[in-house]
Amino acid sequence: MGQAPGAGRIGVIDIGSNSIRLVVYDRASRAAMPIFNEKILCGLGRGLERTGRLNPEGVKLAIENLARFGRIAAAMGLERLDLLATAAARDASDGAAFVAEVERITGCRVRILEGTEEARLSAHGVLSGIPDADGAMADLGGGSLEIVGLDAGEIVGAQVTLPLGPLRLMEFDEGRSSLVRHVDRHLEALPSLSRVEGRTFYPVGGSWRAVAKAHMEQTGHPLHVIHHYSVDAGSMRDFAELLSRQSRSSLERATGVPRKRADTLPYAALLLERLIRRARPARIVFSAYGLRDGHIFELLPQAERARDPLLAACEDHAKRIGRFEPTRALAVWTAPLFPGEDGTAARLRHAACLLSDLAWADHPDYRADHAFLRALRSPYPGIDHMGRAFLALALYARYTGRIDDPVTRPALELVDDATTRRARTLGVALRLAHTLTGGAVDLLARAPLDVGSGRLRLVLEGPAADLAGDVVDRRLDAVAEALGVKGEVWVVR
Repeated sequence: MGQAPGAGRIGVIDIGSNSIRLVVYDRASRAAMPIFNEKILCGLGRGLERTGRLNPEGVKLAIENLARFGRIAAAMGLERLDLLATAAARDASDGAAFVAEVERITGCRVRILEGTEEARLSAHGVLSGIPDADGAMADLGGGSLEIVGLDAGEIVGAQVTLPLGPLRLMEFDEGRSSLVRHVDRHLEALPSLSRVEGRTFYPVGGSWRAVAKAHMEQTGHPLHVIHHYSVDAGSMRDFAELLSRQSRSSLERATGVPRKRADTLPYAALLLERLIRRARPARIVFSAYGLRDGHIFELLPQAERARDPLLAACEDHAKRIGRFEPTRALAVWTAPLFPGEDGTAARLRHAACLLSDLAWADHPDYRADHAFLRALRSPYPGIDHMGRAFLALALYARYTGRIDDPVTRPALELVDDATTRRARTLGVALRLAHTLTGGAVDLLARAPLDVGSGRLRLVLEGPAADLAGDVVDRRLDAVAEALGVKGEVWVVR
């Protein structure tokens, strides 16, 4: 504890009011990759509001599994293991005794987070995954609700914590009307929520992820990735209200609702509905990044924090599985094909270039499918669902030259025709680049693309003239066809 992170693996144990979780990351970086992730629903905070003490059964289950987590972490040879405890441990009269026992069995100090610390870490977690977040984030744990204002990627205003977790609300439940009055009394004391009107609200936490999953199932959303799942606020408000009125038995029968969340889900949904009514945001964007990710983010030096998380993740992925060291060569080479693109489009194109050798080691018959699914479903930060679809379609075209096969249907549902055409153009250009160079894409510096009136020219300069061939001609024709022009190879010796 307390040391600056290095290049080794780092673990975080999050001891919450409803669950405990161990996540081990490959290292502390801007795009830290989880290599182990296990959660146990212990319910430490059940009954806390009534008794003032931790749930005895939850304590027993937590201690057993924390011993397991400690043993796993030791076997992994972690450079660092940090234990963070939240609302239940800080509020319970026997919280200090529980923490002392955890420290004894794990051999690690437990950091009991104050409410404002918990809120700040959760907000930094959201910003680590959505760098330009603007509005407010709220992290719902079992025993508390943290709310933080966000302004174009910066934390603003006070970091607030409220005693409104689902486990606490269960003890106040004398009917829906009483719960609504109880929640609204707390929210009315937060004038800062008014600054969210017309902007975006970012829910964080397992219970709200369960709400998102249920909504995806009901609406038939084609991509079951929680991070950056974006919904119109009015639609989510109505759906959350509907969920809040369901019984446990009806939720257990519903498709898409985790059975272990069925008892707390109505309370989580009620909180979301009341927050939306109070704050009046335009959109709801769910974040899969929260407290643990914020903790890793705060360990990083400023220069590492400033890196683009998507490009950092794609570069790391390329280094792990690619044949060659990733460079900017492909991004520079493909730029003439997309004149006038904005920064968002250029960033996605750069990401696709970094991932363009993603499936080189797979069986040739399955490279396109594997590249498509990895790009669509991998846990990349800093990208929304439409961006994922663009990357997946571009990589599918990179390996096949086509884009309208049945496997691509989920991605095609997420993008418009112009984005689809752009993805295909980029994909066939990447196919040409890898064919031309054998993947050693730095050769492209002597083989620029020149887009003129009604034609696309591949200029092969000096030694690059030897790269010409029939297969190159065919690949160039595919790029030209995607642009609606004629293609030609121009050799300059």
